[in-house]
Amino acid sequence: MPIVSVIVPAYNCESTIIETIVSIQNQTLFDIEIIVINDGSTDSTLDRLMTIQDKRLKILNYENSGLPTARNRGIAHATSPYISFIDADDLWAPDKLELQVAALKSHPNAGVAYSWTICMDNEGKNFYPGVQASYQGNVFSNLLVCNFIASGSNVLLTRQVIDAVGEFDSTLKSCEDWDYWLRVARSWEFVVVPKPQIIYRLSSGAMSSKIDVMEKYQLLVLEKAFTEAPSEYQHLKKQGQSYIYQFLTHLCLTRAKNKGAVTATKNLWKSINLYPKTLLTLKTQKLIIKLLIAQTRNRVSVR
Repeated sequence: MPIVSVIVPAYNCESTIIETIVSIQNQTLFDIEIIVINDGSTDSTLDRLMTIQDKRLKILNYENSGLPTARNRGIAHATSPYISFIDADDLWAPDKLELQVAALKSHPNAGVAYSWTICMDNEGKNFYPGVQASYQGNVFSNLLVCNFIASGSNVLLTRQVIDAVGEFDSTLKSCEDWDYWLRVARSWEFVVVPKPQIIYRLSSGAMSSKIDVMEKYQLLVLEKAFTEAPSEYQHLKKQGQSYIYQFLTHLCLTRAKNKGAVTATKNLWKSINLYPKTLLTLKTQKLIIKLLIAQTRNRVSVR
């Protein structure tokens, strides 16, 4: 039996899927199974996958049903005591699985291991700082006010955790990973590998429309979490909402091409209004400076 089942949801990812699979094949932990869920791709994704010669690779084809359902289908086929997920455009450092398995074995009370993240542009040429949190143990309160896991390509979970928590919520069109980590964190401890091991690809496309979707579902996920959270966590709700609008401000300034500064201003104001103490954080102060620079550039371009 393999030690880790790696689940790869794949939908129309012909330009990145091979690079992602190679990063899995290059793991220093060799005893793994790679389960690719081809989620109804209409491009050459499947053709490219069929060129890979690796006995550890399983390719399963389904009609398109979305990312959460693809992950759930992968879970149903997984045979290992540990399970991890990676999106079809992200990459892992070679020692990602090895160090996360070691972290869980050395912390028997933990059910989840996560690592630090770095970001790269869509072409994989430029790299940027990502999330580097070090929360361990009971991290539920930390996750309520910040999704420090950062993506669905990060964590390694024990099979016991998944059996207890259940499936990803297939009704969510975005942020289903944050929802899942929150559900896990209510009952299970987390352990961190303090090393950048997740390489998250910053996608191109209509970011303005994606921001609208992300706002809707992030607020929905957070509301759901607080509805189910014990009373001692309820005071964190506005701080969690503030984090969402701070995050959306960052997206507007870095990835939204059309009217990004205008939308960023609205989101940053919402963030500060919900939780004024955010003004004391370095992250918010940096966002204010970036916003002022963007506004100045916009005025100059108009002239």
